Amino acid sequence: VQLQASGGGLVQPGGSLRLSCAASGSIVDISDMGWYRQAPGKQRELVASITRGGFTEYRNSVKGRFTISRDNAKNTVYLQMNSLKPEDTAVYYCNAQIRQSSFGLIYTAYWGRGTLVTVSS
Repeated sequence: VQLQASGGGLVQPGGSLRLSCAASGSIVDISDMGWYRQAPGKQRELVASITRGGFTEYRNSVKGRFTISRDNAKNTVYLQMNSLKPEDTAVYYCNAQIRQSSFGLIYTAYWGRGTLVTVSS
């Protein structure tokens, strides 16, 4: 299983970016998907998550600015980031809980390699 993230880059404060993360490989089912970020010198933190059914949760600092969504048919999760601030600068990682076997209900957490978002003028 691989998670391929894309969409990072350099953007000015107030700008927007859209991150994508596609899961591929031997996949039977994906439950929760999410985006985390890690700024230099800080711990990785959860930004937003979404269940298979579309229930979403956000950290307080991004509520109203970021929107997480997913396309279950494409095994892809998105993060639309608007009104970006310098404090949003970080490496963003996608995460997915993936079941690879048709027998049992074991889900394993997989991570993408990260995509850098830099918010600066």
